[in-house]
Amino acid sequence: MSTITSSFRTHRKAFATALALVLISVLSRPPAHAWQAGPRASEIQDPFARARTEMIERDLRGRGIKDRRVLAAMDSVPRHLFVPEPLRAAAYEDRPLAIGAGQTISQPYIVALMSELLELKGEERVLEIGTGSGYQAAVLARLAREVFSIEILPALSEGAREVLLQVGFANVQLKVGDGFFGWREKAPFDAILLTASAPKVPEPLWQQLREGGRLIMPLGEEGRAQRLMRFTKTVGKPIAEDLTGVLFVPLTGAIREQAR
Repeated sequence: MSTITSSFRTHRKAFATALALVLISVLSRPPAHAWQAGPRASEIQDPFARARTEMIERDLRGRGIKDRRVLAAMDSVPRHLFVPEPLRAAAYEDRPLAIGAGQTISQPYIVALMSELLELKGEERVLEIGTGSGYQAAVLARLAREVFSIEILPALSEGAREVLLQVGFANVQLKVGDGFFGWREKAPFDAILLTASAPKVPEPLWQQLREGGRLIMPLGEEGRAQRLMRFTKTVGKPIAEDLTGVLFVPLTGAIREQAR
């Protein structure tokens, strides 16, 4: 009896050990749905997530954009929502796209470059001239405390307002008007950005720029070579920096009368 009992106990112990190993193996496996997590799940929620990440690495980091806050802002703003639906497949290509009324949304690299050149820290009040699609304003809204943006074309301003509300930007104020005159009621501004070219800095904008503030603009005549410029207000005078060649649509309105 003792031999049989001993044998039975041995087999029972071996069986228990084997069962325990099977249970550990089963329990340690991730559930089937876990293999669907990570990037694939995020891509289901935002089908453009991968394209946006590739844009950041290829067209921004790859071309010298270094400000982490700017890179994070560009990564968080869904550019595809700011372009017409037929063009959304091209939203994260590094090129301007038509948005109607003869206007364009700037290429991602230029948006990032102009944003980086403002050197925003998070507490600034920024004036943008030329709302367009609203994309640049959205990026600025991630970088500054308040953004004020003026658009001369009512249809574009209304379209931008709808998308900005959809995405949830509460720190952007829009106005339909001639950007040449700025937004005197909201001045002074810590930074001013023009998204359309002009042959010179509009005087009202310069007056609304705070001492020590920066103004970024494409400088040049319509249809001619333009230069991206940064003007820093120092003791009331402009310290100019010539940065690179660009091509923007022209600023319209009173600036044309001033140029004559």
